Amino acid sequence: MSYVPLERLIDKSRGSMFKLVMLASKRALELAEGSSKLVEAPQDTKITTLAMLEIAEDKVEMGALKAEAK
Repeated sequence: MSYVPLERLIDKSRGSMFKLVMLASKRALELAEGSSKLVEAPQDTKITTLAMLEIAEDKVEMGALKAEAK
């Protein structure tokens, strides 16, 4: 099981917990609909955790409708 510290994520959402939740949920929905992963993670990683890992590694940014690899 992966754990993404909140401290690594809150700055990515310009200090807003609401924006972080919205970004992670939108990315998780994209992943659930078949978008490719932007980070390496074990096969059994939940999509919400995977979305947070992508945010933490700057693969997904605020304002982006579709995530793009950097």
